[in-house]
Amino acid sequence: MRTQIIRSKIFSSVMVARLSGLLLLAALQWPCSLAAAPVPVRFLEGLTHGFLVLRTLDGALIASGDLFQSARSGEVESRMLLHFKDLFEEKVVFTQQRVFTLKDYRLMQRGPAFTDDTEISLERATGKYRVKSKGHKDGKEEVHEGTLDLPLDVYNGGMILTVAKNLPKGASETVHTVAFTPKPRLIQLELTPAGEQKVLVGALARTATDYVFKPKLGVLLKLAATVLGRVPPDSHAWIVASDMPAFVRFDGPLSITGSVWRLEPTLPRWVD
Repeated sequence: MRTQIIRSKIFSSVMVARLSGLLLLAALQWPCSLAAAPVPVRFLEGLTHGFLVLRTLDGALIASGDLFQSARSGEVESRMLLHFKDLFEEKVVFTQQRVFTLKDYRLMQRGPAFTDDTEISLERATGKYRVKSKGHKDGKEEVHEGTLDLPLDVYNGGMILTVAKNLPKGASETVHTVAFTPKPRLIQLELTPAGEQKVLVGALARTATDYVFKPKLGVLLKLAATVLGRVPPDSHAWIVASDMPAFVRFDGPLSITGSVWRLEPTLPRWVD
C-alpha cells in the first residue's frame, strides 16, 4: 500500500510538470491582440543627468548610478546605469513627434544580484531581437534570435515611466511591453492610478500619484505562470504632477522575472 502511495505521488508530480510545460507552450503560442494606439506626447523629454539609488524595500542599499538623457534630431536617448558588484545598463532610444515611439532597446546585466548574466537587443524598424544569457548556477549559455511583430505602443525600460508622466490626471492606459524570460513575449501592461500620497521636498509638501503597472498575461499564460510560480508582480511608480510632472519613486522588478526593488532619485552628498 505504501509503495502504491509513493508511486501515485510520483505520477502526480510528473503529470503536474508535464501539464505546466504544455500550458506554458500553449500560452506562448496563443495569439495576442496587437490592436493598440501609441501614447500622445504632453511633455517633451530633453537633456537630463539624474542620480539614482536602488534599495530593497526595507531600505538596504543595493546599487547607485546615473540616468543620462539627451535629445538630438528628433530622437531621445535615455540610458540608466546602475553599479552593483558588477553592472546593470539599460538604454532606450525613442521619438516624441506627437506620440512616443520606441526605436531601439538595449539591456546588459551581469553579477550576483541577477539570476543570469544577460544581454538583450531589440530594434523596432526590423523587429529583430537577440537575447544572450548565461546562468550563474549551471554556467549554461543560451542565445535566442528572431523577429517580433511590434505594435505601435510597445514601450520598454524607462519609457514606461515617461508614459506615466504623460497621462492626464486620473487617466488609465494599457500599452504593450516585451518581456524577456529569456525568450521574448509581447504582453499588455496596464497603467492605473491607485491613489495619492503626500511627500516632502525639504519642508514643502507635494502630492504624488501612485501608478500601478499590472502585467496582463491572458488566461493560459497566467495559469501556466501560476503553476510554475513565475507570476510577475505589480510595480508601482509615484509621479508628482504639477505644471511639469516628476518621477519620485519606483517599486518593482527591473526585469519581468527579477526581484522587487526600490529605485529613487537622489542628490550628491558633500565629502569633507
